[in-house]
Amino acid sequence: MTAQQNLLVGKSRRPTLSRDGLTISVHIPITLRHQGGRKQVVTPADAAPWIPRASRIDSTLVKAVVRAHRWRQMLESGRHATIRDLAKAEGINESYLSRVLRLTLLAPAIIQSILEGQQPPGLDLDGLLGLFPTDWAQQHDQLTGK
Repeated sequence: MTAQQNLLVGKSRRPTLSRDGLTISVHIPITLRHQGGRKQVVTPADAAPWIPRASRIDSTLVKAVVRAHRWRQMLESGRHATIRDLAKAEGINESYLSRVLRLTLLAPAIIQSILEGQQPPGLDLDGLLGLFPTDWAQQHDQLTGK
């Protein structure tokens, strides 16, 4: 098989039999993607899933969501009067604390998917620290790409 044939992603071909009749070659359309220091097999978008997607708990995302809710509780309980006081007590930047605190506005379904490791493949903390809509239906559309 040539290098060019290896690059044909998503193109199914019929199994072939070797000249000696002892080997069958089956071509399966996949892509390998590096994610988090691991290789991940990605099937074509139009392919039916053959196994349920494995949980991929992103500890960074989980920690950020938990911290956001903890910090919100600390502010609402009156333990800290302002974000500035809370940031000083936690020893972090006010801007970062404010961006993480916005994670408390995520739709419950998105938070649940993060905690269960079933979040969409492209969803990461950097993406969530940017702007996202407060409407839960719009969040779902924007963050899941649907």
